[in-house]
Amino acid sequence: MTGPVQSRLLSSWTDPATAFAALYSDAPYAFWLDAGPGARTGVSYLGAASPRSRFVIASVIEGTVTSVFPADAAPPVVTHETVFEFLRRDLADDETSSLSGIEGFDLGWVGWLGYELGAHTVGTPVHESRYPDAALLEVDRMIRFDHDSRTVTLVASRGADDSSSADPNSVVTEWFDQTAAALAASPRGPAAARAAVPRASAASPHWRHDETEYAALIETCLSAIHDGDAYQLCLTNEIRVPGQWHPIETYDVLRAGSPSHHGGVLRFGDLALLSASPEQFLHVGRDRRVRTKPIKGTRPRSKEPDEDERLKVELAQSDKERAENLMIVDLMRNDLGRIAELGTVAVSSLLAVESYPHVHQLVSTIEALLSPGVTVVDAIQACFPAGSMTGAPKRSAMTILDSLETGPRGVYSGAFGYVGHGGVADLAIVIRSIVLDSCWASIGTGGGITALSNAADEIEETRIKAAALLASLGVAWP
Repeated sequence: MTGPVQSRLLSSWTDPATAFAALYSDAPYAFWLDAGPGARTGVSYLGAASPRSRFVIASVIEGTVTSVFPADAAPPVVTHETVFEFLRRDLADDETSSLSGIEGFDLGWVGWLGYELGAHTVGTPVHESRYPDAALLEVDRMIRFDHDSRTVTLVASRGADDSSSADPNSVVTEWFDQTAAALAASPRGPAAARAAVPRASAASPHWRHDETEYAALIETCLSAIHDGDAYQLCLTNEIRVPGQWHPIETYDVLRAGSPSHHGGVLRFGDLALLSASPEQFLHVGRDRRVRTKPIKGTRPRSKEPDEDERLKVELAQSDKERAENLMIVDLMRNDLGRIAELGTVAVSSLLAVESYPHVHQLVSTIEALLSPGVTVVDAIQACFPAGSMTGAPKRSAMTILDSLETGPRGVYSGAFGYVGHGGVADLAIVIRSIVLDSCWASIGTGGGITALSNAADEIEETRIKAAALLASLGVAWP
């Protein structure tokens, strides 16, 4: 629980990559929610655990939430509840004031929600994940970078029960002074960040399902669709690579090669999530407007301008890709309709083509206004996991996929970002991402299977999506 929020606007701009390298690159618990290199819109947030920060992990199999203080040797506190119940209780009890006039995150929780939480939200079977089903860091200090106004703001709370000083604001003031001085002393441009060069690895990637097995799974999906058990199935695969990588150095490589407006790195002890996700799962603003932007439909980029434009037009006109996207739009409209004020659910953008360094994507936007009494955690729980990562209908699709994929998705296909005080959230879907532990790197990849799917094309799509991630690890593409 935190007390009133305070802020300090700094006098000059610092690139977030430079700031993170200077302040937090070796911090054991740190985060960077990244609007992208060279961004001129959006907001980036970065910070690390303070002496008062809690770190929380959840287990679906055990039905528990475990809380620790990374800076304290006190034993963990274990409660028997879901992570949604924990967040709902924690945020409801908070009396933090908002930063007047500033939209977005002003402290709260940063972390990930793993795909296996679908056992709570949808009631489907679950595999035990090797990673926490949720991992969240309590944030009471951070740096906010507004790329549109080119401003840097320090944000902190002294804590509702902080009695460590005669002046209860002195701890915050000291952190403001130290952080401002460190940023002023750091180089002023993005070139100061670590060199984005992958370290070559001789390791061989291990696919959960090889091409033959994956092709057979696609045929099983097509049979289920033909039988009317689902309209679309988002079939996924996992790649694991043995080795050790520095999470921040590796993220620098990933963001240089795959810049994205919803990227980020979360480092929680021996675990790290590195993401170049282009897909927004759920945004909830202070005005209680909720937005989701599902991506379905992919074409590779080409270095030849004419061919690249042809691929873009082909995507926009593809009956298969358009149908795939529309199915998920309908699913997400239904999910939002469960928590939205009557008559406010609307599709504000349909089948727009967005281009990224490696792929063109088909993107739609659905918006709504939350019903009175519905909280930000209610909204997340009602929509999780994202329909673009399940298929439709959601429950049937997830049940079928659980039997086919034969293992957990873990962090992949879940969501990451912030859930803040004042009823705000911004969560991206965990795609185009790498999870690092002390011995392995894990990558998820997949695509939506519909009645018009071709196995060879679907397999190639999974390879295209995984290629940039393997390259960031320095792993040669076979």
